[in-house]
Amino acid sequence: MILDRILDHKKAELRHKQSRGYIAELKGRIADRSTPMGFINALEAGMTDDAPALIAEVKKASPSQGLMRPEFQHQFDPIVIAKTYERAGASALSVLTDQEYFQGCLDYLASVNDAVSLPTLNKEFMLEDIQFYEARAYDADCVLLIVAALDRIQLQDLYSVARGLELDVLIETHDEHELDTVLERIPDARMIGINNRNLKTFATDLGVTKRLAMRIPDDKLIVSESGIHTREHVISIKKAGAKAMLIGESLIRADDIEEKIRTLCCSSHTETEPTESTTRWV
Repeated sequence: MILDRILDHKKAELRHKQSRGYIAELKGRIADRSTPMGFINALEAGMTDDAPALIAEVKKASPSQGLMRPEFQHQFDPIVIAKTYERAGASALSVLTDQEYFQGCLDYLASVNDAVSLPTLNKEFMLEDIQFYEARAYDADCVLLIVAALDRIQLQDLYSVARGLELDVLIETHDEHELDTVLERIPDARMIGINNRNLKTFATDLGVTKRLAMRIPDDKLIVSESGIHTREHVISIKKAGAKAMLIGESLIRADDIEEKIRTLCCSSHTETEPTESTTRWV
């Protein structure tokens, strides 16, 4: 399974980072950083009658599809993408930082944070404490915990590390068993992600959001992830109870990102020809 390969590589990668000097450097950088912006608060403020709040993803590649766009082979500018998302009304951003499988890096996270005023999620496979210090040192406001990648003790411990660093946490689930683990082990978790992608087949099914959302208490902020491509998809997950949605592929692959976001998020919007002011890929 691809997740197992990713985690094995990530563990080997992390072994090379475990030095007192590097940890001390990260802690020094954190001491100079301001308090993280409220990622969850931004999502709560970004919900509308038409759509859940949008977490727009800065994503260069994926292990299943390779580069999101052919031109990314020669030119990938996360700042241009992030500014376009901000201009189009995204509530928050997700930035991929895994290098081996997603061609991301922590420098992308830092540059995006310098360029826009939206809170950011460090989209990474978090397995060790040091990664949370990295996220904080590179100005992330939120981190991801994937239940399928962690045992119960790790999940609890890493959640505590993140909160100790004042980071918000998106806890990602894929099925009922994982969701029950979160509700039982981390009852104070405010934000729960539902990934509609099957980790074995990589197929997506928005019915996963509908099925799991029914089991989540009303005081939690539900984030639907993966497989959201059309206005009908947005309506479906909103009806299911999603208060936020994380979208990457359908935005990155769109010829006009701003137009795509308007189409997804506004019930009264109809697609029009782009004007000179809209951002298009060249």
